[in-house]
Amino acid sequence: MADLKLLEDLIALARTGSFVRAAELRHVTHPAFGRRIRALEVWAGAPLVERQHLPVTLTPEGEALLKTATQVVEQMGLVRHRIRSSGAGGEAVLRIATGRSLARTLVADWIARLRHRTPKVLTEGTQVELSTGKAQDLVVRLEQGKVDLLCCYEHPALSVPLSPARYRYMTLATDKLVPVSQVDTRGRARYTLQDGGPPVPLITYTGGLAMERIVGDRLETTPYALTPFVRSDSLDAAHGAVAKGVGVAWLPWSMVAADCRRGVLAALGGRSEEIAFEVRLYRPRARLTDLAEAAWEATANRKA
Repeated sequence: MADLKLLEDLIALARTGSFVRAAELRHVTHPAFGRRIRALEVWAGAPLVERQHLPVTLTPEGEALLKTATQVVEQMGLVRHRIRSSGAGGEAVLRIATGRSLARTLVADWIARLRHRTPKVLTEGTQVELSTGKAQDLVVRLEQGKVDLLCCYEHPALSVPLSPARYRYMTLATDKLVPVSQVDTRGRARYTLQDGGPPVPLITYTGGLAMERIVGDRLETTPYALTPFVRSDSLDAAHGAVAKGVGVAWLPWSMVAADCRRGVLAALGGRSEEIAFEVRLYRPRARLTDLAEAAWEATANRKA
């Protein structure tokens, strides 16, 4: 039987398509990660990786092993968590993976509801373990059974690659990205979006952030002259840059609605400039811990 960590390595490589990125995800050096993949190939008795392709792809043998590896790692993670959660004197832990901005907003509100609702789901004898990061890394954590639930954005440009046969989801919220600008002393938007108008400084997002792919998909067809000026790995930082008058950014309406109502920021363009998206909560179809199941059911009942 291959070492469990080698199966986790294969999952990370398949998810990232890069030896370098997978090594970072697995917290090992690039050479060490390569040796571990080769060790797995020796155990399997066949090449598992098409190394000449970029991004890296798996051979048919690698794909076959990946399918089983994903199931094994997920089940082992669930069993381990159940054992730890039911140990003598141990507190039940709800493990949630999400993005940084969601952790501060929607997920924080959701946790508060689970804590204060009647009957309570998060009682005095429970804990919440919240982990944040890039979407692809969080998906791997869910597949490896290291978290119970994944809360993330969903958009056609950013579909979460989880098999419907093994995972299910519910929609927690719908939102939209809107282009916004600082308002000047006369109460007018500092920048405007005009077809054929002057170039406008753009605040956008770095690779790996969910919003980078969602906004990038829209910018490919925009008729406006937008000049990239600031690239940020944080929605909060982009929001702050807009508030300082640095440029225009597409930001979640839930984040900027209050500022627009107060006249601090102004939404630009019409409905055609808005980008609708969902916030989804994913879970394995396999049975979770009692606490995770209770959190899921309480949330599903509230949505019904």
